[in-house]
Amino acid sequence: MELIRGFAEIGVGDIASVGGKNASLGEMYQRLGAAGVRVPNGFAITADAYWHLLDSAGLRAPLTELFADLRPDDPADLSRRAGAARHLVYGAGLPPDLDDALRRAYRTLEQEYGDGVAVAVRSSATAEDLPTASFAGQHETVLNISGEEQLVDAVLRCFASIFTDRGVHYRATQGFGQLEVALSVGVMKMVRSDIAASGVIFTLDTESGFRDVVLVTSSYGLGELVVQGTVDPDEFCVHKPTYEAGHRTVLRRRLGSKAVRMVLGDGASSMSTTLTEPTPHADRTRFSLSDDDVLELTGSALAIERHYGRPMDIEWARDGLDGLLYIVQARPETVVSQRSGTTLTTHVLDSHGDLLITGRAVGERVGIGTARVVSSVHQLPDVRPGDVLVAETTTPDWEPVMKLAAGIVTNRGGRTCHAAIVARELGIPAVVGTGNATETIRDGAEVAVSCAGGETGRVYGGPAAFHVEEHRIDDLPRPRTQIMVNLGNPDVAFGTSFLPNDGVGLARMEFIISESIQIHPMAALHPERVADEATRARIRDLVRGYPDGGAYVVERLSEGIGTIAAAFYPKPVVVRMSDFKTNEYASLLGGAAFEPHEENPMLGFRGASRYAHPAYEEGFALECRAIRRVREQMGLTNVIVMLPFVRRLDEADLVLARMAEHGLERGRNGLEIYAMCEIPNNVILIDEFAQRFDGFSIGSNDLTQLTLGVDRDSEVVAFDYDERDPGVKRMIELAVEGCRRNGRHSGLCGQAPSDHPDMAEFLVGIGIDSISLNPDSVLRTTRAVLDLEERLGRRADAVVAG
Repeated sequence: MELIRGFAEIGVGDIASVGGKNASLGEMYQRLGAAGVRVPNGFAITADAYWHLLDSAGLRAPLTELFADLRPDDPADLSRRAGAARHLVYGAGLPPDLDDALRRAYRTLEQEYGDGVAVAVRSSATAEDLPTASFAGQHETVLNISGEEQLVDAVLRCFASIFTDRGVHYRATQGFGQLEVALSVGVMKMVRSDIAASGVIFTLDTESGFRDVVLVTSSYGLGELVVQGTVDPDEFCVHKPTYEAGHRTVLRRRLGSKAVRMVLGDGASSMSTTLTEPTPHADRTRFSLSDDDVLELTGSALAIERHYGRPMDIEWARDGLDGLLYIVQARPETVVSQRSGTTLTTHVLDSHGDLLITGRAVGERVGIGTARVVSSVHQLPDVRPGDVLVAETTTPDWEPVMKLAAGIVTNRGGRTCHAAIVARELGIPAVVGTGNATETIRDGAEVAVSCAGGETGRVYGGPAAFHVEEHRIDDLPRPRTQIMVNLGNPDVAFGTSFLPNDGVGLARMEFIISESIQIHPMAALHPERVADEATRARIRDLVRGYPDGGAYVVERLSEGIGTIAAAFYPKPVVVRMSDFKTNEYASLLGGAAFEPHEENPMLGFRGASRYAHPAYEEGFALECRAIRRVREQMGLTNVIVMLPFVRRLDEADLVLARMAEHGLERGRNGLEIYAMCEIPNNVILIDEFAQRFDGFSIGSNDLTQLTLGVDRDSEVVAFDYDERDPGVKRMIELAVEGCRRNGRHSGLCGQAPSDHPDMAEFLVGIGIDSISLNPDSVLRTTRAVLDLEERLGRRADAVVAG
């Protein structure tokens, strides 16, 4: 009987002996060091040692009797039994031989790290961290243990913690007997993240299940607050394929509030004494990791994922004494990675009341119910099935009630908090990190929790309705006509990528500028020209932490574009340069100082005419820098650049020359440049324009407006606006023929093919290369195009061949 085994002696084959957590630590310590995965050394007290303790004290029979008629749905009864069990185990003490072996193992660790080395003591159940069940967080962790006496007491506390209320409940509901699961205890060198930072890494996107990214979360202090969800951490995203190809760039980042941090108390000398304190303001307003740190952690995470062959959930910590980054736990991700890839399920919110509050969305679902605001554990019995649970935060003890809820809303927490983890596991929507939901949402009110709109979750008051759409996508063939997606919001890119598609036909830069940047590019460069002091203050606040306003715009814009490009990589992503009208530019922060007033902005200073004009050429330079960063630094060469509203050939030449000056030369590094075909002149001179561009996307909205002379924003003449007018269709046909004649890509971005079946038939019939649609129309239109191509097979084949 082995009572204690060193990390160098254990691996994944030893779960039955040392539990999933310790087995994984040993596996990484032994096998992944050469790959750069740094794991603190330590040892495991085995499951045999746990059984030895129970047998030496004669505890099996009384524990069996104690849990014989357990009722897991009776919280008071469960708590009483669990407390009695903990008392029995802790009071038994360690058998003499185990006590001696433990002390000797600690002395060996002292030889490596020094006398009195501080260690972390963590429980590891033998059924823990399995692919189908996660016992993580169910049992005791004791930090900063120094000396043999403290260590013996900490190990006893961990052994007793197998009978925490939440551990007993979880085993009962997962079908494990209370004496069927043993506990191992891991002892490893303490990583002093209390004076540095720590967090969690997932090797997939935790909301959509998208597997081509690594998500790193980070906050100051000990990692327990990130895991427990009592802090909103920083988040960083890295794209796996381009990282593996040698491009070391963070794809996207989000600054968390990091309002509090957990540190060691009593001068860091008292066993397991921790305290939670406010994070200094200066630390809250800066990222807790550098890009180099994120990329180092990404390398470790990818090595771990490759080794285990599955998506992983990893904990890391930085030691504030030696400055190094350590991996302190790794387990299979057990929720999102289990989803089926053959069925696409989407929740659509049909109607709702007023917006009450926003936060981080967990999952992509909608839940409707009566709000139950819970401020203490004593109110949990008031929660009824179908209620929306609203709380400051949640803890594992709340799980029996959480599974009854239609939705969860918390004041605190990020996507790795307890409420988020449980919500994903239960398949219910959660909005976390709202700040003040418990004050804003009235107890007993009807509310809708919507996570169906990307990263931002929303809670609405009043009556609401939603429906669920399910589509099988595994057996859907691809039509010859490419079906692409129109997309502007990077927050929904990963989820949208699961739709059957041929890439993104229109990625709108304007959405990223208005939502993520918020500042007029020229105002970011020249805030001194903005007269209003309040606006200047807001601009200063947004660009804080960046070298200047230009760097802010470039990084935010490139991260938004890069996220969309990464989601669909290596499929083409056509990014349209900014196409705001002057009134829309003026609505951005500081924009009024840089935009003229126009009576008809739709036909005014927009599109290509702005790019080389002195009034905006510096702003256009920032857009080019962002595109260049996406393609060259991020390695996302699937990005195709598209120019909107190119009125004349000379204008095209001027803008293309200016782009080349900014490092975006057509053909260099495979760069393709498209133009919108939305002005009659583009169609009339299609052969000449085709010498300057690699492809065209027909903008049916503007082309209809300018062909028919109808203001598409006017309700008065709306009856005259029709994309199916013979004149408009003839313009489209001439454009497609011209593209084919010149060997250029032809596409159309607009809803007409999905709104009008005869329009789809027309486009397929003339042999257009691609149709780009809003995501909600992709599946329906794909099926319609497949049917059309089958019916028009000969005709379509003849067009393509011709």
